[in-house]
Amino acid sequence: MPQAAPPTAERTRANPRSTLISWLAVCSVTAGLFAIVTVEILPIGLLPAIGRSFDVTDGTAGLTMTMPGFLAALSAPLVTTATARVDRRIMLCAFMALLAAANLVVVVAPAYWLVLVSRVLVGVTIGGFWSIAAGLAGRLVPPESVARATAVIFSAVPLGSVLGVPLGTFVGEAAGWRTAFIVMGVLSVGVWGVMLAVLPPLPPGEVLRVSVLRAALRGPGTRWALLVTFLVVLAHFGAYTYVAPFLRRVTGVGPAVVTVFLLVYGAAGIAGNFLGGAVVARRPRAAFAGAAGLIAVAALLLPVLGDRPGGAVALLAVWGIAFGAVPVCSGAWFAAAVPRSPEAASVLFTASFQATLSLGALAGGAVVDRGSPSAVMVLGGLTAVLAVGAAGLRR
Repeated sequence: MPQAAPPTAERTRANPRSTLISWLAVCSVTAGLFAIVTVEILPIGLLPAIGRSFDVTDGTAGLTMTMPGFLAALSAPLVTTATARVDRRIMLCAFMALLAAANLVVVVAPAYWLVLVSRVLVGVTIGGFWSIAAGLAGRLVPPESVARATAVIFSAVPLGSVLGVPLGTFVGEAAGWRTAFIVMGVLSVGVWGVMLAVLPPLPPGEVLRVSVLRAALRGPGTRWALLVTFLVVLAHFGAYTYVAPFLRRVTGVGPAVVTVFLLVYGAAGIAGNFLGGAVVARRPRAAFAGAAGLIAVAALLLPVLGDRPGGAVALLAVWGIAFGAVPVCSGAWFAAAVPRSPEAASVLFTASFQATLSLGALAGGAVVDRGSPSAVMVLGGLTAVLAVGAAGLRR
């Protein structure tokens, strides 16, 4: 990918309009990631409504969070290596069209199994799109703007939490949960059209081979990054996936207040994203351990203090700050562990993060069906404590 940066810079100097076009391309990729992140985690705020619609339990409805993660973990290495010689512009547009189709399937699904089929399509989109987009900034803007463009692209993650999930929850409660997916389907089609218009041809640069991924996995730094990422993401999604049922049953607030609480969590996540980015460059171990520790505190205290709205919203704000830093910290650890192959680091990060996300949602669903939302919070907090220990032991 770095080889493509100098020609981009030359085009920028030759044609002033190309600077605008380059940043429009960056923004189109960011919009695509925003749509993907929002569609992936949208069920968090809609689980009770989805469960009622198909007469399934909260834990079974939680499969809508489990399926995309598992498929993303599989598709990240498989799709990236299988399409390594295909123009990346074509692949990005194809994945965005697939996301639009997945939303359409949810909207018309008469049975719950078709909803799960649509989530399979979402998972394939996540794994393929993320693995390409994560390292794309260097091919879209001049070298001096790569860091800024990368920050813009990754801002899609907290923005999806801040805007996507609360607004989707609000739309779902006001007009039905399927309407929220209609909106996301329309957005996906719009982003697809913009990508076709502004993305330049992106012929593959370095071809990612399976042997490169195998070699990266053998490194001790990679294994440690996998361990800490596994524990902290398992803790987060095992508990946070079921935060809406917790707020409804334990805190005793209505749908509108749940939306507001999720908005507070998302806004805190943006702050955590930038805070984590600032700290991880200087003190990576402390940043990761601190984020895991705050998740542990928030999750363990929710059953104690979360029975009142004030305590619940304060702890969700702490939780948002903590998890906002997690993707930055995890990505930095993988990049440091595989410095010679950025695309391999991106694939490993995407696959491990998504696999653990789905496993956490699945485990949390089993606990909430057999126990209670409070029990899943406690188990999530204890798992986060293990992540603190694992991050602290790595030097």
